[in-house]
Amino acid sequence: MDPIRQNDFLLSRGFNRLIRMSLPKIDETHDPHLRTWVDGADGHTEFPLQNLPLGRMSLAGEETQACIAIGDFVVRLKNLLDCGLLSGDAEAAAIAACRPSGSAVVGLRPAHRVALRRAVSNLLRVDTAAGQRARQLSPQFLIEAAACDLHLPARIPNFTDFNAGIHHAANGGRRRGLKDPLLPNYRHLPIAYHSRASSVQLSGKPVFRPWGQWLPEGEEIPVFAPSRRLDFELELGIWVGRGNALGEPIDIANCADHIAGYCLINDWSARDIQSWESQRLGPFLGKSFCTTISPWIISPEALAPFRGPGFERGQDHPRALPYLEDPVDAREGMPQLQLSVLVSANPDSDPVLISRSHTRHLFWTPAQMLAHHASNGCNLQAGDLFGSGTITGDDPQSFGTFLDAPTPRFMCDGEQLILRAHAVREGYVSIGFGDCMARIEPAKGAK
Repeated sequence: MDPIRQNDFLLSRGFNRLIRMSLPKIDETHDPHLRTWVDGADGHTEFPLQNLPLGRMSLAGEETQACIAIGDFVVRLKNLLDCGLLSGDAEAAAIAACRPSGSAVVGLRPAHRVALRRAVSNLLRVDTAAGQRARQLSPQFLIEAAACDLHLPARIPNFTDFNAGIHHAANGGRRRGLKDPLLPNYRHLPIAYHSRASSVQLSGKPVFRPWGQWLPEGEEIPVFAPSRRLDFELELGIWVGRGNALGEPIDIANCADHIAGYCLINDWSARDIQSWESQRLGPFLGKSFCTTISPWIISPEALAPFRGPGFERGQDHPRALPYLEDPVDAREGMPQLQLSVLVSANPDSDPVLISRSHTRHLFWTPAQMLAHHASNGCNLQAGDLFGSGTITGDDPQSFGTFLDAPTPRFMCDGEQLILRAHAVREGYVSIGFGDCMARIEPAKGAK
């Protein structure tokens, strides 16, 4: 189909090609000179005043409620409301975030997120009248993060795992002996499969080595036994905010309004189970046993100074079809994140850095993933979670999974693996995602 006819077709399907994507703006909340009265938050490696991610927490005997991270503390939004410190759109946003719905935090509209972010930033600043009043009332709404339990930031109706890490995809093709390591469709659409939402777990929860059926090397009959090839996968998580009605696609120009934020994902893989069961069909039990995510939703607004292009496509890569193209998204649709992987032999040993990678190795942007997911009319829902796919880089020390490492190995019982992400740009305060960590426990029932 030629471009003119294709655009006519897209218009007939409800895609508005005249609108261009609008991304969050850099504003006063990103000012690197801002200082807070919260002890230890200035210069915090993860959650300085310029970050303010959303999450959910509880204290013993209390219901789960929405909260915001600041340094080593959390701001409890319900308590903040009770103190009468919010008004207007910020108050409306906090009330909405505090609703008992499991998707309330991700369901905030962008304008409400902006209003809440600006108001909380102002309340936590050391040099504002609102900040001085909030400081006096802080015992009522501010609590040490170590004193509370964090929960999944949203109920997850669906979990979709993409394969947008081009170097990981190419490595898989090379292992299979393909002449062109990327299959013909890879450069044309964001490949994905539907994974298991119920087994998504919060950072810090243990991962039990899965049982499964796999084929020992040199054998013809499979065994049913605990996996011997337990692997990690470094991924960017994308939270869906506002969904769409069944049958109605989402134009890529509007996708930014549907992304509630980001997290880190470790989509654990039992490679022996996966390789045996995935012949002719996709992953199943080799992936569904557990996925670990970091506990905080890093908002698109917090990442406004840290946007840039995705993978730099050369002449050997075809141009994306019109429904996946937007000039703003192409220029600044990818959060620019430095990623790291650390391993410790046990909870008492210091973690050792084993790999560094970067989101620039993702071939498809979050907006392109979302636009493609909804292009057939699939109804996305608030709280849906996307995994970007494994983010392996283009050098041996930037692997996002042991399968891509120069010397492959697999996880041992008792080991802890930690994923970290930081947004860094000269002239701005760096922000982090918090640890995405899990310890490997022996298979239940194994002798």
